[in-house]
Amino acid sequence: MQQYANTHSMRNEILSLMVQNEFEGDCFVEMLDYTIDLFESQVLGSDYYGYHNIDHELEVTYVSLLASRQEKIAFSKDDLKYLYVAALFHDFDPQKNVDKPHEESVLRFISMDKKLRELITTANLDLEIIKALILRTTYPWAGKLKEKAQEQIKQCFQNSDLTRNDQKYQQHIMDMGWYLSVVDRISGYALGDFSKAMEMAKMNAHALAWSPSLIVRSSVAYFEELLNKETDMSKTILKAIPKQMRKNFFDTVLSFMKIRQQEIRIQADYSYENLKLVPTIENMSMRKDENFKDALYDIFLELPRPLQFEKEKFKESLEDPQTILNTLRLNGKDGEIVGFSKGGPLEKYKLREEIRDENYGLGNTIFLEPLALKMGYWGLKGGSEMRHLFIMQAHSMKYRYLTSFALRDVIRARITKEQAEFVTLFDPERWDYYRIKI
Repeated sequence: MQQYANTHSMRNEILSLMVQNEFEGDCFVEMLDYTIDLFESQVLGSDYYGYHNIDHELEVTYVSLLASRQEKIAFSKDDLKYLYVAALFHDFDPQKNVDKPHEESVLRFISMDKKLRELITTANLDLEIIKALILRTTYPWAGKLKEKAQEQIKQCFQNSDLTRNDQKYQQHIMDMGWYLSVVDRISGYALGDFSKAMEMAKMNAHALAWSPSLIVRSSVAYFEELLNKETDMSKTILKAIPKQMRKNFFDTVLSFMKIRQQEIRIQADYSYENLKLVPTIENMSMRKDENFKDALYDIFLELPRPLQFEKEKFKESLEDPQTILNTLRLNGKDGEIVGFSKGGPLEKYKLREEIRDENYGLGNTIFLEPLALKMGYWGLKGGSEMRHLFIMQAHSMKYRYLTSFALRDVIRARITKEQAEFVTLFDPERWDYYRIKI
């Protein structure tokens, strides 16, 4: 099974399944194209670095049709049309101020968008049923979130002539929504190899403003919950998709578990003091060494894409005498490199255009790139030690200010400790640009 790398190829695969399932009428194709246009016009296309972009929406739509011949629930032709529309729009939240879509915003949009209302009417579908299906994809389906969604679903059933007095049909729609909610959580991990899955995990972490130390731990918890609490539906869907997609999914689960074991081993060694993290200032002869450059570049590539600053010039910048660089090594100054901190004069960086830094051009500010550590070494204080070493080097080079990006909560904590100040805030990521006086 190929990994669908772009919107165009996913669109073609969905169109092919629509033909197989006898979706008659241009309105369904129009809906697909309208969705793609909407996401891209709201900057939520493939370039949006968040989990809930157009790729996710199309993957869920594709797999919901692909796995529809599963053995647990018998879907009618109309059911498939409802699943198709609900999958297409289940995460569309154009006003998002965090990456995770807010179901109420999604429902508000599909209820008020004139063009979409017309297309749903032309398709002869009931908007209330579509809303109920989307509400059932609420995650996690537990506690107050579940209670609130159930109340809203009850209201949708009340509002619809098709469901108001039909308990059996209401239950069938709940089962359809259950199917869609599990497809929502499996699809992206079945449509590609582990490198795609890891990129998705990083996207999710970056967009939800998580610490990198949570990426693997949270991914393992996510899969365990899916396979343990949604065993029946997960098995049903995985059985209904092609063998290669099943293999992709389970390879990904096993790979995350293996990395988690390595993380626990590293943390155990660190806590037993079998492992020391040594921040090291690297001299220029080392910085010119090709093996050294390759080792740092591999760690650099582990960062989420938006945090890979000046990627094309990365190796070249290591030899620049204006670049401040230190590494984190294991057990001594010649040990294995597991991380680094790097930066240079602010003027050498092309930052996001929204940033208006009053010191730009004055030569008084050093920019610290996002700290880079190998997976497994986050959360052991090595990052903060490298950062302090970097600040000391910047001070010795007579810089007056340091700017960088960090999670909003981290910057808030530095306001009292380091007199940090916010320069530019970014939503939905909450990964903000800040300044400290050196």
